[in-house]
Amino acid sequence: MHSERAPLLLKIAAWGGVIFLHFPLVIIALYAFNTEEAAFSFPPKGLTLHWFSVAASRGDILDAVTLSLKIAALATGLALILGTLAAAALWRREFFGKNAISLLLLLPIALPGIITGLALLTAFKIMNFEPGFFTIVVGHATFCVVIVFNNVIARFRRTSYSLIEASMDLGADGWQTFRYVILPNLGSALLAGGMLAFALSFDEIIVTTFTAGHERTLPLWLLNQLGRPREVPVTNVVALMVMLMTTIPILGAYWLSRGGDEVAGSGK
Repeated sequence: MHSERAPLLLKIAAWGGVIFLHFPLVIIALYAFNTEEAAFSFPPKGLTLHWFSVAASRGDILDAVTLSLKIAALATGLALILGTLAAAALWRREFFGKNAISLLLLLPIALPGIITGLALLTAFKIMNFEPGFFTIVVGHATFCVVIVFNNVIARFRRTSYSLIEASMDLGADGWQTFRYVILPNLGSALLAGGMLAFALSFDEIIVTTFTAGHERTLPLWLLNQLGRPREVPVTNVVALMVMLMTTIPILGAYWLSRGGDEVAGSGK
């Protein structure tokens, strides 16, 4: 009987990879509490909460946060609607072009962000849409749809179709079946997909760069701060808040969708 425990070297390699990936994030988090006098020294010579109050009083930061929250909320809402409808259409129906549609749904997140951003900007220019709030929302929704679609289609594959048939046999119409049978089964998948889509939209920068116009989201604000070394402590505080606001939804989405690895994206 083979042991399911991983070899020691494999565990060390795994933990080494995790530490390598997350060590820079720990440094940023540590410097968010750094004292003013030690702003550019390592290791930090003191800890303070002063920079958090400074960041909270900055109008440009609050405006960027508000804009990013609005865009993420709208992009997530669009993704939930379109991703759920696409998953329902591709769940049990066989038709010509089904595989092509599945591929097209996955392309926005599979392609490099710079390609997606350039394609969106070109399309908006052809349609005479000036880059701004609307174009950012549409741009973010293109890759958020994929996240929702993957979660919902995986849950559909775990849902017995006999439940739907039984509901229809008992006299329920299509809306009642959706409201009382399908939607409750999709609840956690929709929530997980929405949380993950929100997190990805909130810190998206590449596609936003091409579609923002004069708007400045929080990631664009952070990018602009790289040329202002005197404001490094405040920048670190904002970076820490971005990490927290994206990590929490991602962990929540993982917790809600755990146990579906055997079907998610497998085509079963």
